[in-house]
Formats: sequence, structure tokens, C-alpha cells
Amino acid sequence: MVAKSTALAARNGLLIRNRTAFENARKITTLVFDKTGTLTVGQFAVARYGSLTNEFTENDILRMAYALEQSSEHPIATGIVSKAKELGLPAGQAGKITAITGKGITAELDGATIAVVSPNALSNPPEKIRAGETLVYVLRNDSPVGFIALSDQIRPESAEAIRTLHTQGIKTVLLTGDNKVVAEDVARTLGMDQFFAEVLPHEKLEKIAQLQKAGEFVAMTGDGVNDAPALAKADVGIAVGSGSDVAAETADIILVNSNPQDVASLVLFGKATYKKMIQNLAWATGYNIIAMPLAAGVLAGAGILLSPAAGAVLMSISTIVVAINAGMLKIKS
Repeated sequence: MVAKSTALAARNGLLIRNRTAFENARKITTLVFDKTGTLTVGQFAVARYGSLTNEFTENDILRMAYALEQSSEHPIATGIVSKAKELGLPAGQAGKITAITGKGITAELDGATIAVVSPNALSNPPEKIRAGETLVYVLRNDSPVGFIALSDQIRPESAEAIRTLHTQGIKTVLLTGDNKVVAEDVARTLGMDQFFAEVLPHEKLEKIAQLQKAGEFVAMTGDGVNDAPALAKADVGIAVGSGSDVAAETADIILVNSNPQDVASLVLFGKATYKKMIQNLAWATGYNIIAMPLAAGVLAGAGILLSPAAGAVLMSISTIVVAINAGMLKIKS
């Protein structure tokens, strides 16, 4: 039954790397989602950008960020690079590039230290964040000189996935390193139960642990390197197929099609598999409770005796019924 279920799951966009985790999908009470690349498409586009000082133009700000981000594969970096290339800006050569975990990147450029960071790296961010935008700041020698706002689209399947999970009594939580305005907007749009914003990678793991300590059976869905510790900590770790190799290696289950609706299908399928196992167990047990005593002659005195030939026929019928019942198992999406 489990082997058949695993094969069906693979045909429906789920790659099972940990069979025990798959069997435990029916126990999930809280499903935690990363935002970028999981509930959203993960393809950032520059919506607006500007300078915070008269010393630099808007394009100067974009050029600085371009120099730092041109070698990065992060979705935000990809959006910045795409915009800079569209405008034909020169690709400067930055040196001593260093990643700041959960906050951004810093490097040496044109004789100064330049950084591209998230708002949580600043004590008092000068630009107001708008709903639906992800904002980064460009710093020169630790002083903010400009900003770049990018937008990402929610996956069309995300809302239906959240609704399906809610019908199963499963709470949904958004866990993201993005700013509070964006997180609140996405969580509200999708109708999620809770959100945590501006969370650093190690804090994601801590949030998972807190939910588990509160008695929740937690599944985590994410796609990035920063999600790997949380995926490993969760009772069921689910990686988006289009995400990083590190996330995929850490997770128990991989969404081959990167479709959040497949997460809901996983839960439904896990419950359906368990239901079929119970049904088949009940049928097999019932057959043995009735047929074996009859074959042993318990009611022979009353003229009721099950012959070996009849027993063999009934055994075959029992096997056929169990096989047909298992064969009716399908993933509902």
C-alpha cells in the first residue's frame, strides 16, 4: 500500500525522499510557508528606485547595486541586474564581496564600502515601504544613499492551497525574512492564520521549534538556502523543486512542479492513504475472525462447516477486494 502510494505521489508532482515523513503527512496540524519562491513566483522586478542624497542620481544607485549583485543568484539580485541591463548601465567591478546573513551584501567599489541591505539592517529606515513591495537600501560607507523597491507576484495556486488546508483544519503560517508590510499583505491576501516577518535564518528554526513545543505537528515549505535549517527541524520538510539544492537535500518531500497546491494534495493524499490502510485492515481482520473459526469446525455441530476449497475461494476474494480498494486511491487536487 505504501509503495503504491509513493508511486502515485511521484506521478502527481511529489518526490518522496523520506517515506516516514510522507506517512506522517496526515498528522500535520500547522503548515509553515516561506514567501519568496514558495507562495510567490520568486521573480522580482524593480518597481521604483531613488536617491536619498544630491550626491548621486537614481541611476547611480542602481549602478552600485548592480555591481554588487551581478554574481548573485538571489531573486532580488536577479531583479536588480535585469533592470540595470535593461537601462544599459555599466557593470562596475566590486571587490571583497561579503554576504551578510539574512540582511544583504557588502563590497568595495570606487574607493568606498557599498552595501545592499534589507530595512531590518537599519535602525531608522528613511523610505516608507509600500504594500506588495520588497525594499532594499544602498549604503555608502554605512550611510543610506538610495533605495530600490521590487515587486513579486503571488502564485495563482497559493490561495486555493491555503483554502484546501483550512478545510482540513490545518493552520497556515507565513515565515519570511521580508518586511512586515509585505508579509502582512501576503498573509491577508491569502487568508493565512499568522505571519512572522523580518525573520533571520536561525530564527526560522526557532519559530518551528516554538510551534512544536506548543504541541503542533509542523510541516515547513521553503525553497532557499536560508530555509534549510527550518526544513530539517520541521516534522515534515517540504522543498520547492525550483529552489536551491541545499533545501532539496534537506527536505523529506520535494514539490517537483513548484506548485503550492501540491502541498495540500500531500495532506489529502496522506489522509486518504491512511484511511485505505484502515479499511483494508478491517476487511482482512473481519474475514479472518469469521472464516477461520468456520474452517476449524466451531459450528460443525450445527451443520455449518467451511470446506478448504470454499476457504481458498474466500481468501482469493478477500485479496481481490483489498487490491481493488487500494487501487481506488487517488490524489485529490
